[in-house]
Amino acid sequence: MAKGAQPFEVGCPCCGALIKVDPEAKAVIAHTPPARPKTFNDFEEAARAMKDQDSRRESLFAQSVANEKNKAALLEKKFQEAVKKAKETPDTGKPIRDFDLD
Repeated sequence: MAKGAQPFEVGCPCCGALIKVDPEAKAVIAHTPPARPKTFNDFEEAARAMKDQDSRRESLFAQSVANEKNKAALLEKKFQEAVKKAKETPDTGKPIRDFDLD
């Protein structure tokens, strides 16, 4: 490479950051992260989003509480169905294993 080559800037295709590379050292000498856009334009919008998030969290909690209340009944129904199925299919005795056939 030529002596005194000037550092050059490259834009990152993934994040949009600006990277300054020194060709002589073959290394990144500076990194400028991309400007991040504001999440909310004003304080009222941020407060509204927090209230929406709180209400969503409360509804998910209420749903999980209802699922836990119905869990015992659901497990009982599954158990009764398994007992019914076990009674319908008779026990054929000891299963045949591969080395029993020799």
